[in-house]
Amino acid sequence: MLGTILAAGLVIAVIGWSLWWWNELWYVVPLKGRCSQLGAKLPPGHMGLPFLGEKLAFFWYFNILRRPDEFINAKRHKYGDNVGMYRSHLYKSPIIIAYSQSIIKRVAQSSEEFILEWPTREVLGPHSISSLHGDHHKRIKSFISNALNSPESVRRIVLLVQPHIATAFQSWAQKGKVKTFYEMKKVAFVYLGKYIASFEAGPELDTLEQLILGLSKGHRAHPRKIPGSTYYHALQCRKRVVQIFLAELEKRRRDGNNKNDIMDQLMQMKDGQGDYLSDEEVIDNLITMIYFSAHSMAHLAAWSLYFLYKFPHTLQKLRDENVKMSMEKRGEYITREDISKLKYTNKVVDETLRMSGISGFFFRTATDDINLDGYMIPKGWKVLLLVRYIQTDPKNYEDPLFFNPDRWDAKSPSGRYPFFGCGLRSCPANMLVRMHLAVFLHHISVGYKWELQNPNAGITYLPQPKPDDGLEVSFTKL
Repeated sequence: MLGTILAAGLVIAVIGWSLWWWNELWYVVPLKGRCSQLGAKLPPGHMGLPFLGEKLAFFWYFNILRRPDEFINAKRHKYGDNVGMYRSHLYKSPIIIAYSQSIIKRVAQSSEEFILEWPTREVLGPHSISSLHGDHHKRIKSFISNALNSPESVRRIVLLVQPHIATAFQSWAQKGKVKTFYEMKKVAFVYLGKYIASFEAGPELDTLEQLILGLSKGHRAHPRKIPGSTYYHALQCRKRVVQIFLAELEKRRRDGNNKNDIMDQLMQMKDGQGDYLSDEEVIDNLITMIYFSAHSMAHLAAWSLYFLYKFPHTLQKLRDENVKMSMEKRGEYITREDISKLKYTNKVVDETLRMSGISGFFFRTATDDINLDGYMIPKGWKVLLLVRYIQTDPKNYEDPLFFNPDRWDAKSPSGRYPFFGCGLRSCPANMLVRMHLAVFLHHISVGYKWELQNPNAGITYLPQPKPDDGLEVSFTKL
């Protein structure tokens, strides 16, 4: 009997040891020779369990414990505080997790050594700007930047969005209570649908909104095509979105009706060989523009309400500045030039960008074995750039969890990672997003007040930071 128990215990111990070290033996041991040739070593860390890697730990810290920074803090405590990166296995791939601002910035700016490659690239499509490289990427980025981010485009969009925002606020006040994360997406979809593809408000746009919402949940999900999983659902939503856009492309060609919107401009665009973009290229980039723009606009607006409610002194200073501007405008909508004069409002925009964490992490893939500060990044391994950690690290910001727009009076220290990325992969619509948030803050601070219905609601961080209740507020006119 005792012998049977000891044998069973030995078997369990062997199985446990094998599971714990399998990924290390599979991924790390074969790299010893390449490390020696490069004169470097792998970053410290652990590759987790077979197939799962550290997925369970990642999910535990981000969505169960709801303390995402502790995922890195635990590794800093275990492996050392000044490494700046650790090895792991996430998103079905061996991966280097970079958390220091210097390493993140170097990787992000080295577009040839570290190419952008999301493990969930199927969600936005292989022809999306987020999946392109080289000259074709530059050409598409230039187009999007001109369409959404040029001074003239921003000037036009600033005036376009304000009637929709004003109407939405009136509706919210009539309802009394709204879940702002979802309501702001509806608002953003109305004017983005109009501006990008001339879709009018109605059932078709409502359907598109729900499908893009389902698609967005898969962008940072683990890429497992299992029916019922978030990623699988996102791919099904994408198929239906493609059908909607494809039907619109065919209708435009059949009717010969040029609406001179972004969809038409993409249809008329040519690649480096002088050929028109394929339908797949047009659709993938339409999806990308709508997804990122609506997502960024809605989330930032909702989070700004959260922070301003928590910090009423900041709200009062914001309100004072915007009431003064409103009186000067005498009922007219504010312009791009007016926004540049709202100094405190723009500091609130910066602080909301810092604390909202809407772009929590990005991915890159090493194109070769690369020596980075004495550590080897193996060819083909992914690098997860954990940019949210920069914004919450006390080494970078004093009292980082305190919403303090006045911190932006001081010149930002060099090396701090920009909110919208850097290098060739910086966001091509960064000015549009900033201007939209400033417009939102202007109108809501001048005419309305709100109260969080669940001020202590929990926050989940995957796929994006969001209060559990969708940030439900009571909403009334001043």
